Amino acid sequence: MALLTFKGGIHPDDGKSLAKDKAIVEVKPKGDLVYPVSQHIGAPANPVVAVGDHVLKGQMIAEAGGFVSAPIYASVSGTVKAIAPHLNPTGGRVNSIVIENDGEYKEVEYPEVTPLEDMSKEDILNAIGTAGVVGMGGAGFPTRVKLSPKEPEKIDYIIANCAECEPYITADYRTMIETPEKLVGGMKIILRLFDNAKGIFGVEDNKPDCIEKLKELTKDEPRIEVMALKTKYPQGGERQLIYATTGRAINSAMLPADAGCVVDNVATMVSVYQAVVEGKPSMERVVTVSGDAVAEPGNFRVPFGMNQQELVEAAGGFKTEPEKLISGGPMMGFSMFSLDVPVTKTSSSILGFTKDEVAKMEPSACINCGRCVEACPSRLIPSRLADYAEHHDEEKFTKHEGLECMECGSCSFVCPAKRPLKQAIGSMRKIALANRRKKK
Repeated sequence: MALLTFKGGIHPDDGKSLAKDKAIVEVKPKGDLVYPVSQHIGAPANPVVAVGDHVLKGQMIAEAGGFVSAPIYASVSGTVKAIAPHLNPTGGRVNSIVIENDGEYKEVEYPEVTPLEDMSKEDILNAIGTAGVVGMGGAGFPTRVKLSPKEPEKIDYIIANCAECEPYITADYRTMIETPEKLVGGMKIILRLFDNAKGIFGVEDNKPDCIEKLKELTKDEPRIEVMALKTKYPQGGERQLIYATTGRAINSAMLPADAGCVVDNVATMVSVYQAVVEGKPSMERVVTVSGDAVAEPGNFRVPFGMNQQELVEAAGGFKTEPEKLISGGPMMGFSMFSLDVPVTKTSSSILGFTKDEVAKMEPSACINCGRCVEACPSRLIPSRLADYAEHHDEEKFTKHEGLECMECGSCSFVCPAKRPLKQAIGSMRKIALANRRKKK
């Protein structure tokens, strides 16, 4: 049987061997912890503590600022040192709560957990929302909101994104290997919210051990199926994953729910399990630290708010001063100019590379080879869209479906002329989307 996949895509060197076999190591921070109040899509959280307050691990320090928002919890015990703007991983300054870590990790007494079988759907949703669970694959959309579509009876598939197609990142892989029971448990919880839905674990076939573990754990679950996907980037893209596993297609104007699907990644489903079954708020995540500049690449369980420089030191520091630092994957992540930033709910990895290969590229004229068209998973013509973008022709850019670009970078990767296609298209796409919002 042919492996499930999508049209287009590329096969970059995945670099996963650096950290793939490194078990998850728990790291306890020593310095101050910084909690940006905007770690998610939607309204910023509102601080509920003041400077000088003593807090415990697991204590809410900021409440949700609206329906599309999420609370934030202290991941250590200590004293609130400041509430002020602080540099975040994207390079901006965000209002943040700074806690001076007392090193004692005293924890709150959590309320007694209601057995899952006694919980209503609303109880489950409230537990997820109260715990501050958001999409941890990068988007940061509040999970309670995602799991509350207008017509839940029309949801046919709950898809666990187990692809982890970005090069170098192995955090989800290690989670699937070490705690697959929590991942499956998270899926079962979500399925309780959707009576007509089937659960799907979509796993790339370069993770046969994960496929085997998940199949063993779900062999007696008639509503759950494990699907092997062809290893190809960007298999973990939401549209590509939905198409590969269900055959359904969505565009930029649609949500997965419009196609009867809900998609969550591995870390998010594990957080759902911890919130509902263990009664614990979202306070930590697994982060990969890798790249050829890192002394001891690995996977680390890290409390939110921990300084990323401190995390890199837990990986042995840099054996060579990196020319390039990336938060997230090398394809869709973003460059960082400083590690003096906190780990947040959406921090999947820190990558350090000895050479900034992109900066050294000298772009030349398009040779009309068509490779970008073949690679584009959205079936666009990237070279043409980049031309429109460079000429600031928003009308033609929009007419030729520029808004359908998912900014995966496949076009730039294969371009023999080394044109910055993704960057040009991405810039124009942001302008076009902003102008569209103004017209509404």
